[in-house]
Parts: sequence; C-alpha cells; structure tokens
Amino acid sequence: MKKTKPRTTSPGFADHAFDVVFGFDMETDIGSFTPFYEGVKRGTPRLLELLDKHGVRATFFWTGHAAESNPDMVHRVRDAGHETGCHGLYHETLGDPIFPLPNNWPILPSEVEGRLREATRIVREVSGVRPTSFRCPRLWGSTKVLNVLEKLGYLADASFPLYFYQKPFVPYHPSAKDWTRPGRMRIVEIPNFCDLSMESNDPYQRDRDQWPVFRTESAEFLMQKADRFIEYVQTRGKRPVVCFYLHPWEFHPMPQGALDFGESSVRPLPFIVKNCGPKALKQLDRVCTLFKERGGRFVTAKELAAEYS
Repeated sequence: MKKTKPRTTSPGFADHAFDVVFGFDMETDIGSFTPFYEGVKRGTPRLLELLDKHGVRATFFWTGHAAESNPDMVHRVRDAGHETGCHGLYHETLGDPIFPLPNNWPILPSEVEGRLREATRIVREVSGVRPTSFRCPRLWGSTKVLNVLEKLGYLADASFPLYFYQKPFVPYHPSAKDWTRPGRMRIVEIPNFCDLSMESNDPYQRDRDQWPVFRTESAEFLMQKADRFIEYVQTRGKRPVVCFYLHPWEFHPMPQGALDFGESSVRPLPFIVKNCGPKALKQLDRVCTLFKERGGRFVTAKELAAEYS
C-alpha cells in the first residue's frame, strides 16, 4: 500500500513551512514559435549564476533535441549540481490538449512510447545521467503519458496544470486509469501551483495560473498568488509544494513583433515575450529572496518524489 503523505525524516523537512520546486523547460526560444536556442545558450548561464547565488538546486527538463543541440550546456547545468530531467523529444503535444492551438496536433497515442523512449535515450546519452523526472510541453499531460513514464522508470512528473484541473493540489501517486486522480502508481505527480482562491474569468482558468506574471507584472504580484496558494493548502491540512515552470528564453531578450519563416509569419501575443531578459532575471532574483524569507525549502523534483515514496 503506497503512502500518500511525505515522510518527515529527511534533513530540513520539518524546519520549513513549504517546498519550492523550480523547473526550467529547456526548449527552443518562445516555446513552439521558433527553431532557435538563444535562450538555452545565453539565458541558462545567467540562471545558473542566480541559482548559485541563492543556493537553489533546480530541475532542468531537456527536450531531446535541445540536449542534442546544446551538449556543452547540458554538462554545465549538470556539473552545477542541478537535476537533469526530460521534456519530450521536441516541444510537441504529447498529452491531452487543454485549449485550442491551431496546426499543433497531438502525437498519436501509439507514438507516445516511442518518442518518450527516444527522448530519454538522447538526454541520458548527452548528459550521462538517466532522467527520472519529466514534464510535458505546455503541461499537457495524459494518462497514456503517465503509464509510459512509469514503464520507463520515471519517478516524478511535473506536468499537472493545476489552474485547469484545480485538484489534486498536492503531490500524489496517480491512478493508471486517470492521471488526474490519486491511485497506486509508483511515479509521483507534482502539480504546478496556481491561485485556487480567485474567481476565474477565463474559460480555461488561465488567469489563475502562475506564468508569466513574475516578469509581465512583478515578483510581488507573483508572490501574492503563491501566498494565497500556500494558505489554501495549509488551511486544508496539507503541506504546500510550490512548483514552477519557467524557460531559459525568458532570461534573454526575445524578438518583438512578427517572426518570419519563409511561407508564413508568426506573431506571439505581446505578453509571451514581454520583459524577457534583464528584468525577468531581476524579478526571479527577488522571487528567490521572498521565498527564503517565508521559510520555503528549495528541492528538485526527484528529491521531492523520494519523500512521497
């Protein structure tokens, strides 16, 4: 019978009010909008300096293509003491879409295992580390994906979009029949936090979400959401885990306006690329300070999953 509550015997657990998981999705610039890796190349070193300043160990979720295209950066992140995770083969839809995204069809269920095997192989060969933590692009996971991850020996998945499903709001062992419900799988699902206390005005509940308000608004604005989430969880007798999804391209200035690609142009909505670069880095610096002042404990996805085993 699996335990659904974390052990409290690990060093530091009882001394901290909540946990913080920083997850960085290592992918092409602006997610699916470009084939470039300027964020990985130029944003990642700035992130490593910031994390070292605060003594934070994070989880870096690499797509197979990003790892294969940037092996030196994979090694640099690994050697800095951070966890090497996997983010799929490309930045593609592996699970159940939550909202419409034109011309972006999900991978067929019959293709999921093959692509995850290949992504895992590439990340392992490039990094020299077998990844045991995963995140789906866009947080679009599924029951099929979780069953494949379990089969491949993954210990943690940080794909759960809490803003959309709204519960469970703490890490859990999912059901093999429905990944959004607790069950008896070995893998631990880590929800990405959001403000569950607010009234949403969006059909997909996206205004509850955490991203990307740390840079489009401010660190203080983000912390208001985090504080409400922490209070929401604690008043229900649970230990909060504040899990983030961030990207290296947010910490390097991104192109503004239309992006031209031969037969077409793509114009991301302004908020997607707003304040990428120095301002984003400054605000994340502030976020780290505010969480430490509140008594948060920074852990990797793998470390957290071990405490729920």
